[in-house]
Amino acid sequence: MARRGIGTDQKIAVLGVAVLLLGALSLVALNQGARFGPKQATPAERALTQVRAQMGPTAEVRYLENGKRRAVCGYAGVSGERRAVAFVSRPNRILMGDDPLGAEFADMKAEFCPGFNAAAPAAKASVTTSVQG
Repeated sequence: MARRGIGTDQKIAVLGVAVLLLGALSLVALNQGARFGPKQATPAERALTQVRAQMGPTAEVRYLENGKRRAVCGYAGVSGERRAVAFVSRPNRILMGDDPLGAEFADMKAEFCPGFNAAAPAAKASVTTSVQG
């Protein structure tokens, strides 16, 4: 006796229905606010990650300003030091003001953060006071 299995046309039809159901389920999930994939970092988080990759784990972002097309500009420095360096951060790249590519930094700053001043602000000594009562 010959065994009769599911035919090729039936398999294609079942797989087609499965794909349509998964597509519909995905659309419903997206319409309700579901996100697929990793969570996108905020521009501030992205800039801090990039600054630490360039300047070391103790680096900090001291000032941040939104630019055009998901770029952010700001100043960064190493914790405990007064020196600050200007930077322009894009999702896939960061350029620092003291980078050997000075002309490219200036072009990037002019394109993405036209109102950003690249001169580092004067470091001010901060005084911490505590009130005990």
